[in-house]
This record gives sequence, structure tokens and C-alpha cells, in this order.
Amino acid sequence: MGRVVYQRLLARARSIVARGHALPPPSSSSRIFDQPHPPSSWPWPPTYGCNGRRLAGLASPLEEASKEPWRDAMQKIRNIGISAHIDSGKTTLTERVLFYTGRINSIHEVRGKDGVGAKMDSMDLEREKGITIQSAATHCTWGDNQINIIDTPGHVDFTIEVERALRVLDGAVLVLCSVGGVQSQSITVDRQMRRYNVPRLAFINKLDRAGADPWKVIDQVRKKLRHNCAAVQLPIGLENEHRGLVDLVHDRAFYFNGVHGETITTAEIPIDLTAAVADKRRELIEAVSEADDELAEMFLNDEPISADELEKAIRRATTGLRFIPVFMGSAFKNKGVQLLLDGVVNFLPCPVEVSNFTLDQNKKEEKVALSGSPEGPLVALAFKLEEGRFGQLTYLRVYEGTIRRGDLMVNSKTGKKIKVPRLVRMHADDMEDIQEAHAGEIVAVFGVECSTGDTFTDGSVRYTMTSMNVPEPVMSLAITTASKDVGPQFSKALNRFQKEDPTFRVCLDPDSGQTIISGMGELHLDIYVERIRREYKVDTVVGKPRVNFRETVTQRAEFDYLHKKQSGGQGQYGRVVGYIEPLPEDSEKKFEFLNMMIGQAIPSQFMVAIEKGFIEACNSGSLIGHPVENLRVVLTDGASHAVDSSELAFKLAALYAFRQCYAAARPVILEPLMLVEIKAPMEFQGSVIGDINRRKGMIVGSEQDGDDAVVNAHVPLNNMFGYSTALRSMTQGKGEFTMEYHQHSAVPQDVQLQLVTNFKKKADSN
Repeated sequence: MGRVVYQRLLARARSIVARGHALPPPSSSSRIFDQPHPPSSWPWPPTYGCNGRRLAGLASPLEEASKEPWRDAMQKIRNIGISAHIDSGKTTLTERVLFYTGRINSIHEVRGKDGVGAKMDSMDLEREKGITIQSAATHCTWGDNQINIIDTPGHVDFTIEVERALRVLDGAVLVLCSVGGVQSQSITVDRQMRRYNVPRLAFINKLDRAGADPWKVIDQVRKKLRHNCAAVQLPIGLENEHRGLVDLVHDRAFYFNGVHGETITTAEIPIDLTAAVADKRRELIEAVSEADDELAEMFLNDEPISADELEKAIRRATTGLRFIPVFMGSAFKNKGVQLLLDGVVNFLPCPVEVSNFTLDQNKKEEKVALSGSPEGPLVALAFKLEEGRFGQLTYLRVYEGTIRRGDLMVNSKTGKKIKVPRLVRMHADDMEDIQEAHAGEIVAVFGVECSTGDTFTDGSVRYTMTSMNVPEPVMSLAITTASKDVGPQFSKALNRFQKEDPTFRVCLDPDSGQTIISGMGELHLDIYVERIRREYKVDTVVGKPRVNFRETVTQRAEFDYLHKKQSGGQGQYGRVVGYIEPLPEDSEKKFEFLNMMIGQAIPSQFMVAIEKGFIEACNSGSLIGHPVENLRVVLTDGASHAVDSSELAFKLAALYAFRQCYAAARPVILEPLMLVEIKAPMEFQGSVIGDINRRKGMIVGSEQDGDDAVVNAHVPLNNMFGYSTALRSMTQGKGEFTMEYHQHSAVPQDVQLQLVTNFKKKADSN
């Protein structure tokens, strides 16, 4: 490793010398910071990532002298999320953070015997099942710094909670299990952090567990997640021998004493660890040098690197998304949490170090960089809705300006003016009334009717923030009430959950008249069925799970359809000519309409109606009645009538034209393909792989992790129902699996024939 690093650093050093030691201007692929202090203005024109966020440049010494007073307060704020694979210890870690910062007076465990449960798992279902279902917000102080925290679920079925939390956060802590390492949901969470350009720390938890190996986990972060990372700590003992940590930056040993590890003692590094500490500190310096020119130059010149210089370099590299410092500890055994809090303050950015942009609706959605000033016009994003005891609770991230109780806000989407009747700061399910909130804060308001993703301003500007990524549901259930007299309550529950959760959908089956609920998996829908029973006292009957299939075309097909109808008075006349074809595999769109006509055979005012007709036709394919995706419609010619042509005529012409040519385009059925990771003892590996093959899955990877086999496979969702029971049976209860959506893929020909036959039988019976 040393030779490779040396060669890289030598090349970087030559580049530095060639530039005369001048730092390059930042670009979308290289964000370099010239000072380790928060910014006072934008030193360069903004460059944006895919989500409209970038890390702001830091202030020059001249700018530091004239910075505004409010920046001092902003530098003391951290907005972070805690995310991880299920059962990695996120909620346990958050419980310790709240205890050490004085927010709670006693520690309660997830699924604790005292019947109280962790503070952040406020829902009864969460405490019973020992999992986090809804993200929960809280705030605390560490020293003179305010830390706003969002604890997110680990289960893939509740991935929208992670998605919308990361959309509004400035930094994150990625929690990894020292035994399980980088697991499937760890990869998903990391992908979400990349999507929103979120700088992060890693925390390797559960060092007290048998089989703990933090160095294996760091190697997985480098190989599986492809991150430049290194440990900033070294454990003093593992498993039952875990006693403390060595800080590699400051060369000090820390021990955690007291009933809850609240008493920290500093000591000299144990003699038997001196060589390991020197080796790991050098590895840390090498990794940071790859991401930071200043440290690289010192390292190449063999200059002594002080703790202060290394700390500043780590901060520059971390906030620049080029490095991830790795912390360690055991949240359950109360070790390492306080040092992680120091890392959050020292290495993660404050709100003004992450610049956000908004779209100005008055200037054709021109991008506008937000300064983050509390003195500017109000810009706030509603990122989460929740039904509270006093009505709808809307979580807001304030990006600019100040929001005060009693103020008027304007919803940029609807244009409606709304008065803020009550403003609160959340602490799990507890609320603290406040009079005002400034830029950089996360708060909640009552009595504001809106949707997730709406932007609020003070009315002086028409800004909208970019939306968040919402995955499509992959599973559906037919649901009806057990008795007829609870219909209003049932409808109220469904409307509320739809509003709160963008991945929970409700529709009416036009053939059977059944209510269909759709979500991200079995657990997702089971939780909502249980909440309907508990919170609304409505017993329901659930039908067999239904997979959300899709249809698509595989070849080009021409259409030429004339819609002509005369029944006295004005008739209907519209002719459309063109073709349909599949979109390229790498296309981000699911439907595309192109007008390639030459001339004015069809007046331009009818184009919208034609497009609407094709879109409506795509809502239900002729194979099994599911939506048609990945389709391009090209209009090449047509005809109109001076009197009889109308929007309705052309809409119907497009609808029938699609049905006319659809069969000729060789349509196929697409099914959700799931990425399944199974972990079971090696002795059961053959049985697990055999069962996956029987379910028509494809093995994509298999490796050994200690005494366990880890199998990765792509399996059709339709074949995964009841798998948890089957896995427990074949592994004597020792196997576990995680599943997440991978992509929609064409079903085999025999499966398609069976699905089409069943659909026709159902249609004939109705």
C-alpha cells in the first residue's frame, strides 16, 4: 500500500509545485477547501451536484475579518442523521447520545425489560418489534454546539424515511456492525447519501460482540462502498476484552468508567499497542493525504504532522466528500459515544458549509444559491408529515430566513397564504414550543395543510426546492373492512397514511371493486394494517399479496388510426399516424412523446390531448392490465377536420391507436426483481442455494464470513412470499435475510403465458 500511496502523492506533489502551491478552483468533481473554518461568503461561482447541493468553499482571511455576526451561531449547528442496516444499533446509539448530552436522565434499551423502550422509538409497535418504523427528530447540545439528529429506520421497507431525512441533512453517521460489516441496507443507505452529497462519518458498533473485527469492516467499506476511509481510533481489546479506545489523531488512550460510561479517563497508550498505533496512524495520514493537498505536501517532505494539522486535514477531506473517518465503540456497553460526538462537531459541516440551491419560478426555474442567512427571505422545505395529537404535524428544514409563530407563510406550490399557529422543536414524540426558528434549524409546525416536498416562503420570492427521490411500490394487498359500519374510519386511516408516506399508495381495482394498498414490502404493509387496527379500531381482511407487474414493448410497431364519428350535429374526427418503440435501457424516463410531424396536418392545440390519450392508454396494458413503461411514442403524421376535430376526438384517436398497434410491438411482462442477501451457517449453504434456484433466482455472489455463508441473489418478488418461514425451517432458525428492490425484469415466456391466461379467466368471470 505504501508504494502505491507514495506514487500517487508524488504525482499530486508535482501538480502542486507546477501550480505554484495555488489551490485549484472547485468543480463538480473536486471540492477543495483552503481553510478549515466555516465560510463567510461564496468565494467562487457555485457548482452543483445532481441534487442541487454542493459543499460551499471556505472563507479567506480577508473575508473572515468582515463576516456577519450570525455566522458565529451557525458554526455551532450540526444537522445529522443516523443511518444503518437493520439491527446495527442506531437507536441504541441515539439513546446514548441523548443521555450524554443531558436530554434524557436515564437509559432505556430497545425492547427493554422495563417496558419503557428507547426514547426515539415512541410508537408502541416499534417498542414491541424492536425496530424503528418512523424516523424521529430530536436536538441536543454538546459543549456549546447544537446538534439536530434524525434517527432513521434500518429496514428497507421504510427506505423513504431515510430518503427524506438525508434530503435535508448536512451530515450523517453511517453505523456499521463490527460482526456483520457492510450489509445490503448499508449499501442502500450509502447510495442515498451519495445521491444527496452528504458528508459522513462511519461508526463501527458492537466491538463487545463475539467475532468483532473492525479492520475487516473497514476493508469492506473500501471494497464494497468504494470509499477512501481510515480509522481515527484503535480499540483497546475486542469482544469481552474491550476496555477503551486510542485516539490516533491525538495519540491518547481513553477509558469509559461509571455505571453508564459517563466518566472518561485519559491515559498513556498501552505499551503493547504502541507499534499498532504508530502503524494505524501512518495509515490514517496516508489515506487523508490522498484527499488533501496540504497534508500530502507535508507527508512527502517528511515534516512532522501535529494533531491540529491532521485534524484540520481530516475535516477538509471529510466535508469535501473525499474521505470518511471511521470511529469505533460499543453503544450498548457505553464506550466511544462521547468521542463520536466530538467527531461530529470537529469533522462534519455546519449549515453554511453546505450550500443549497433553489429554483426561482419567476425566472423559468433559474437556479439560485441560498446564502443560509437568517436575515434573508424565508425558504423552508416540508420534508415529512405526521398526524399528531393536535392535527397535522409538518416537519420543516429552514434553509434561509426566519420563521416566527404567528407569521404568514406562502406555499410556493399552491400560492396559499398560511398562518403559523404553533411552532415546535421535536424531541421524539415530545414537543417544545418555540417562538422562532432560524436558517439551519429543523422544526415542526401545526395546522399547515401541505404535501411532502412543498416549499414555503415569506411571499417576497417564488422559490421551490428540488424534490426528493421516491421509489415505486413493489407489492400490493387487497384489503377490506371486517364490518361495514367502520367505513369512514377506514377511509380516514388510508388518507392519513397516504399523506404521511409517499411510498404507500391506495387505489380501487376497477374490475373487482376491491381497495388495493401498495408498499415497499410485506413488513411495510403489515405495519400499516396493524396501525389501522390499533389507531383507528378497524379490523380488516387482507387478500393474497399482489405483485406490481409492469408491461413494456420490445420492438417498433406502426399505427395509423382514424377516429370518425357522426351522430348528428358536430361529429368527431381525428387521425394519428406514427409508431411506438422501446426506450433505450439507460433512459431515465418511463414514457416519452415526440412530435415529428412536418407541417400542420394536426393543429398544435391538439398535441396535448394526443399525448394525454397515449398516457391514458399506457395506464393499462392489454396483457394483464398493468401499466406500460419504457415506451416512446412518435407522431409522424395525421389529419384533422375544420369542424369535427376536437381535443376529445384526438385523445380517443391516440387511445385506440395505441391499442391497435400494441400487440405488434411484442409486449412483455416485467416483474420486480429483488436483491436478496442470505446469511446462514456454512452447513446450510447447499440448502439455501438450492431453494433460491427453485424460486427461479439467480445467484450473483457467495462468500464466507467467519462460520457463515453469505449468498447474494436476484429473485423474482412473486416467488419470495413466505420466504422468512422457509429459511428458518431449512437453517434451524439460524438463517437471516434482507431484501430490497433491484429492478423490473422480463418474466420467462411460460410465466408470461400463465399470467395472461389467469388475467383473461378473471376478466371473463367478471
